[in-house]
Amino acid sequence: MIEVNSATFLRHILETIAREIVPLTKTGVGIGNKVFGAAILHKSDLSLVLAGTNNEQENPLWHGEVHTLKLFYEIPADKRPATKDCIFVTTHEPCSLCLSAITWAGFDNFYYLFGYTETAETFNIPHDLKILQEVFGIKNGAYRRDNEFWSSHSIVDLIEALDEEDRDLLEPQLQMLVDEYNLLSNTYQDSKSGSVIPLP
Repeated sequence: MIEVNSATFLRHILETIAREIVPLTKTGVGIGNKVFGAAILHKSDLSLVLAGTNNEQENPLWHGEVHTLKLFYEIPADKRPATKDCIFVTTHEPCSLCLSAITWAGFDNFYYLFGYTETAETFNIPHDLKILQEVFGIKNGAYRRDNEFWSSHSIVDLIEALDEEDRDLLEPQLQMLVDEYNLLSNTYQDSKSGSVIPLP
């Protein structure tokens, strides 16, 4: 079993985002969906269960994480792993809808690449922070990241906590993903004026 939060673990998570989530998101953004995506991995060996991406053009509830969970529960029960045996990876820190969905589904963890501030400022999608504040009175996205249900982990923070040698190896891989998502974001922002998504 790969040690959780090790350089090898984080390298695999970044590779999963690049190899499995980004291609789906490119297709989704091409038809007007947002840039959010997710993947579910087996804890035992980090092999992929499935990946998904935002599908709000079909249904405004199909956020990247929720749509991925929809696909997960379409796997026949006898072939679907238990959520306690899985790692949940998401490209962006989950909004209140997706936090709840991950909780109700029974995952005890999730790992995210971009935090709320980046989602609001870099990706120009401020709804996550605004809903947390306006509906729940949570300022600056300060929900409890370790709680009775799950622990959340910033992939960037975990990389920064590695020793210098491991960090130097992973930072180019991380930067490639940052560049890729900036391009996807620009494509989405250029097209969203005609979007049917209620909160584009």
